[in-house]
Amino acid sequence: MRTDREGRPFEPIHCEWSGHEEPAPMRDEAGSRLYRHRGNYRWDGVSPEPYKVQSDDWAAAQRMVFVGRAAEPLDFHLRYFELEPGGFTSLEKHEHAHVVIIVRGRGTVVAGSACWDVGFLDTIYIAPFTPHQFLNAGEEPFGFFCIVDAVRDRPQPLSPSELQRLLAIPSVRAVLRVPALGESAPQSER
Repeated sequence: MRTDREGRPFEPIHCEWSGHEEPAPMRDEAGSRLYRHRGNYRWDGVSPEPYKVQSDDWAAAQRMVFVGRAAEPLDFHLRYFELEPGGFTSLEKHEHAHVVIIVRGRGTVVAGSACWDVGFLDTIYIAPFTPHQFLNAGEEPFGFFCIVDAVRDRPQPLSPSELQRLLAIPSVRAVLRVPALGESAPQSER
């Protein structure tokens, strides 16, 4: 018989409460909740809002915050972002990492010198300080969950030299959107 470090018999973990005489805690006040999907990538209790303060640095994007605003005892936040056809996020970098899971449509992700076409359930890790941008060049919305640290730094713009290094990569330059430089559409559309 297998045992744990304390010599107790090892039992597989399952969802039933066990190991204690008292019943499982029933804490409604703990704030557990269900965000029921109601179709069309909308959930009860989660309202769409603007991606950021309006700016020329992004377009046709919105977000929905699932967890992270109600003082949940978490070390992460879960958000859903959706880009309409032609939409894109700002080109930025952060000290914190991102994990992104694509759940709707197809899009393009620029992460440093990499440029990936992505689709349903593709998962992306954006390392700290990696310049990144999400773009929708398709005909339907492009949606993704984004998991980040609860305590995190603000987005940082790229320095002129960082931007020039990115623009020197043909595959990145072909899709990158940088309105401040007149880069409002991919090179192939000009």
